[in-house]
Amino acid sequence: MRPPRIPHGEHGPHGEHGRHGHWAGGRVPKGNVRGLLLAALLDGPAHGYELMRRLEGQASGRWRPSPGSVYPLLQLLEDEGLVHGRDSEGRKVYELTERGRFQADAGQLRDLAAGTAAGSAHLDLRAETHRLHAAARQVGAAGDPAQVQQAVEIIRGARQALYQLLAQ
Repeated sequence: MRPPRIPHGEHGPHGEHGRHGHWAGGRVPKGNVRGLLLAALLDGPAHGYELMRRLEGQASGRWRPSPGSVYPLLQLLEDEGLVHGRDSEGRKVYELTERGRFQADAGQLRDLAAGTAAGSAHLDLRAETHRLHAAARQVGAAGDPAQVQQAVEIIRGARQALYQLLAQ
């Protein structure tokens, strides 16, 4: 069953910026998820969901890889001899092999944390733009002609103020 569709300008249970697969205004490139998983395992053995939580924590809650990307990558990393998986209490726990430890780069986690901090304002701007668009659509659909004209003037003023901000 699909989750309910969330209208523009609204946000779901994971906040206004979404949660799965998005980071600093875009998607984390697939090649980066691989490196991020290796780097997250530098903190010690973990099962897939624990790795997703670690990465989400590094991203200050603004990004979390999906199980659909994590588990196939963990299997691939195991096939390549970079991680070793073992059953523990009904879960498969992964740890770096010597080869995997050599390839893991803790700097990727720092980049993830820095990228989300830098991208936070951009995400906020994008979310507010979506909310403004939703509000303008509501005025256009339900407002009388005077209200629609007033909304046009408000938006025109906001656009002009943004350009003035850039001109400073």
